[in-house]
Amino acid sequence: MLPRSRRHRIFRSFVDCDPAPNPKLVLKIAETREELEACFHLLHDAYVSSGFMTPDPSGMRVTIYHALPSTTTLCAKYDGKVVGTLSLIRESAIGFPLQRIFDLTSVRAKKGNIAEVSALAVHPRFRRTGGTILFPLMKFMYEYCTAFFDTRHLVIAVNPRHIEMYESLLFFRRLTSRVVENYDFVNGAPAVGATLDLKHAPEIFRKHYSDKPLRRNLHHYFVNTKLPNIEIPHRRFYTTNDPVLTPDLIDYFFNQKTQVFANLSDRKKALMHLIYDLPDYQRVLPPLTADLKDVKVRQHRRFSVKCPGRLTPNEGKDMNPIQMEISEVSRYGFRARTQTPAPPETWLTAVIQLGSKETSRIQVRSVQDTEVEGSHLYGFQIGEPDLVWRKFVNALYDGRTHSDLDNATRFLRER
Repeated sequence: MLPRSRRHRIFRSFVDCDPAPNPKLVLKIAETREELEACFHLLHDAYVSSGFMTPDPSGMRVTIYHALPSTTTLCAKYDGKVVGTLSLIRESAIGFPLQRIFDLTSVRAKKGNIAEVSALAVHPRFRRTGGTILFPLMKFMYEYCTAFFDTRHLVIAVNPRHIEMYESLLFFRRLTSRVVENYDFVNGAPAVGATLDLKHAPEIFRKHYSDKPLRRNLHHYFVNTKLPNIEIPHRRFYTTNDPVLTPDLIDYFFNQKTQVFANLSDRKKALMHLIYDLPDYQRVLPPLTADLKDVKVRQHRRFSVKCPGRLTPNEGKDMNPIQMEISEVSRYGFRARTQTPAPPETWLTAVIQLGSKETSRIQVRSVQDTEVEGSHLYGFQIGEPDLVWRKFVNALYDGRTHSDLDNATRFLRER
């Protein structure tokens, strides 16, 4: 019966985020078969007990979104056992679960990558312990999205009885005022959609939490606190995904243990073949029963990265260096954002940091310029890729996990 603003203040008064959790707690990307299976079992039991799914013979909740290289499953392990999990689903050809019922036009208008927070579950033993697992897991999610996943917008679809927790603690905003009464992704339960703009979140958190005691200050916890319990993903290169699924893992979870692949539509089967187009993966994918003609494919696939670089003039040209950030690469071009305009249709030298120790130096020219929020988003054509660029991009085309990429670019260690 309290006003909404007062209810939210009360919610925030219950925040208790320990800046030094028990060392037995480890937060990491789920990457082994045992970790993924434990996450899917935990999620299954939580969803069944809440009525969000009927029991599956496998004892796991596994969806097609878990099969995508653009999805990352985070886990919390306590004393070696998985006690919490959530999945971050970044947009791909298959889309998001919630876009079937909620319109994301307003979110996309603000630009930046979108990720759906899904498949959240905490072990019953830790659900009433003041956020012992939940807050560190949320902290890991925030840090991963802002530092590693190149994500600006988070979107969620949650049960109406949980939405005020996200609104009051994390300041999610509803996508629409209406409640979807029957969301088939969670067994027909009602759902509310909401979004959080991570670009503006720190300032919002500071405004509402800066005067709180340290253990109740989510701004300090998310933005300034460094949890030694978080295992930062190892990346040799400045890519933005952490794919872990080998052909054997895909076969195990989506063919052997569940019927996920068997129950796919023809279109989604075709999309999976486009996403995983290497022979080792093709053998474990469901056979195609439909023509691929209606599936739109880029002539040259693009890969998500976050690489710093600069544009400099060629000899005899007068121009100050232009700093840029590359967001997508392909064999013959890339997309990059700059704060100052680059001269059109002019060949320039691009120096791009592909990783902490790998630098590519190539000739490029801008072929497309879009002004976005006071900056410029360019498409660049590459004149002649150097050896570092060719080897790096070939490795992206030929591999699907980070170990694949690392192995395929061993030559860079020997340069």
